[in-house]
Amino acid sequence: MRGLLTDAGRTLVPPSGDRHGPLPPLMLGLTVVTGLIDAVTYLALGHVFVANMTGNVVFLGFALTGAPGLSAPASVVSMVSFLAGALAGGRFGTRYAAHRGRMLTAATAVQTLLVAGTVITVAVAHGQQVTGTVKYVLIVLLGLAMGLQNAVARRLGVPDLTTTVLTLTLTGLAADSAPVGGAAPRPGRRILSVLAMFLGALAGALLLRHAELLPVLALALLLLTATLITVRRHWASDAAWTRPQS
Repeated sequence: MRGLLTDAGRTLVPPSGDRHGPLPPLMLGLTVVTGLIDAVTYLALGHVFVANMTGNVVFLGFALTGAPGLSAPASVVSMVSFLAGALAGGRFGTRYAAHRGRMLTAATAVQTLLVAGTVITVAVAHGQQVTGTVKYVLIVLLGLAMGLQNAVARRLGVPDLTTTVLTLTLTGLAADSAPVGGAAPRPGRRILSVLAMFLGALAGALLLRHAELLPVLALALLLLTATLITVRRHWASDAAWTRPQS
């Protein structure tokens, strides 16, 4: 238990000289954003994901058989948008390969603009049902944002903090645990990653239930802005954590 709590504490407040610097808590914040956005798209945009592509592929298969409540076009648009965002993220990863702080700053700036676009879209369409063109505009913007985030998180290479995928994280918690003879690396970080996604999804669902779509997107925008401001402070830093990790 002590090791778990120590690991969680070091993830939330990295010690001086940590090889990943401020990245772990920032990545947790982006994981919360993922939970919020997938709550929006699944609950308000017709049962489609923009971050969880495994679920999207499955939904597409279901939709093609005529399963009720699912849309094949929405799943396809989401996947294409996600791939386009991931392509852009790959470009950022190549351009800023020598400095992880600048990579995250540039990518988060674009992601913030994309989510700001969804806030503006919903605000302009206030009072109208989120269907048709508005629905697909939101799916495209959010799909681009999540593809970008996923690709950059992959390039940053912070262990167990992919920000969008938890299957391997949960598998590692069990398969690497002490009861099966494993070394149980980073148990606190893994649990925090799962908890961050859960809290984002929970907050998104609660806001959608008791308020409207706009506050959920505004909260995601606020978290992204906070991430951007925080990492921007380290833009000019040449600390060890900014260098590529093997």
